[in-house]
Amino acid sequence: MKHSERTGQAHGDQSGAAEAEAMTALPQTSRRPDPVHTVGTVLDVVIPVHNEETDLEPCIRRLHAHLDGHFPYPFRITIADNASTDATLPVAERLAREFDEVEVRHLDEKGRGRALRTVWSTSDAAVLAYMDVDLSTDLAAFGPLVAPLISGHSDLAIGSRLARGARVVRGPKREFISRCYNLILRGTLAARFSDAQCGFKAIRADVAERLLPHVQDTGWFFDTELLVLAQRSGLRIHEVPVDWVDDPESSVDIVATAKADLKGIARLTKATMTGQVPISRLREQLGRDPIDVRTPGVSPSLANQLVRFAAVGVLSTLAYLALFLLLRTFTGAQASNLVALLVTAVGNTALNRRLTFGIRGKRGAGRHQFEGLIVFGLGLGLTSGSLALLHALAQPGLALELSALVAANLAATVLRFLLLRGWVFNPRRQTVPAEEN
Repeated sequence: MKHSERTGQAHGDQSGAAEAEAMTALPQTSRRPDPVHTVGTVLDVVIPVHNEETDLEPCIRRLHAHLDGHFPYPFRITIADNASTDATLPVAERLAREFDEVEVRHLDEKGRGRALRTVWSTSDAAVLAYMDVDLSTDLAAFGPLVAPLISGHSDLAIGSRLARGARVVRGPKREFISRCYNLILRGTLAARFSDAQCGFKAIRADVAERLLPHVQDTGWFFDTELLVLAQRSGLRIHEVPVDWVDDPESSVDIVATAKADLKGIARLTKATMTGQVPISRLREQLGRDPIDVRTPGVSPSLANQLVRFAAVGVLSTLAYLALFLLLRTFTGAQASNLVALLVTAVGNTALNRRLTFGIRGKRGAGRHQFEGLIVFGLGLGLTSGSLALLHALAQPGLALELSALVAANLAATVLRFLLLRGWVFNPRRQTVPAEEN
């Protein structure tokens, strides 16, 4: 591997000042990582590309110039070519011959997550980063991104377009999709980070070594999965508000990406709920204490519960309506309503138990489901009663049936939240602390 020797007096002074600043930023606890030492490559920036023959060269030249002028430690830029079929690979190889700090890795298969896993798993750098080839994020944020990792203050760092202070230029469609996606993450996976998909992230190599074996996704959901596992492992995620300008010529398929992300959320939700991901063992390996561990009698904030309950409710309602419509094609309205409500009620109770009210582990799960079915019975009474009243007064069509059911379900939802919060999952009824999977 090729590395530059940065020995000039100006760089030496700059490096010493940066290292001194890093040392003073160290937290006063042995459970935090040690600061990065300046022996060998400190930073490896990965640029995943697929058919980017036009944008690649200006990106690498601009990034190299920025790091060479502003980053005081040895660095590397790794171009990860994801099965490009144009001239991307020859352009990358020419840049590697020109710059000592540029290297190329070629992969035979596509996938941003696959590229990052491949390079990060074999890199000898202490801090691993990546950014998109369009450089939509202003490089002025790069120093604040990696500094907390070098100092030992944080474990991961992400650029955020949704954090306070960020300046973002993009269309309303992408803005809406991004905010909805992050709202879904907060509701389903209890994510505390604000922006999962900004292509501007960094991670300490020792942390990546522990987390990467448990990240399954090889595409766009890779970022989200990595961040969720990091959060649940008790790691500190540093957010940097960025200046970000949307690339109007981006080749990302928004619809396909959204579908893949939703599938990833469902898979990761199941994995974390069933204990397939060994969160407790990861915490022990990483030396982290659980974050936000609740004690008996102390419930999450009402606002937090409402947001998560609403997100679970939206997913449950969509599943309920889809199942109702499917069953209605070959059976009556009452039977369709009963089966659809019963199936979604079981899933709704399980999701609310874990995500909304923060109860983990198997203890009490049977009782919670039994009491949840009682609450379900009350909801069934409301919805079935509305259907019975509707058919007693008129001969409604399918559209009117659905309208009545939606209204009844809204009333049942309010009742359900009050009963779940005040009775089923009341913290005073939990006799032991919530367990972490």
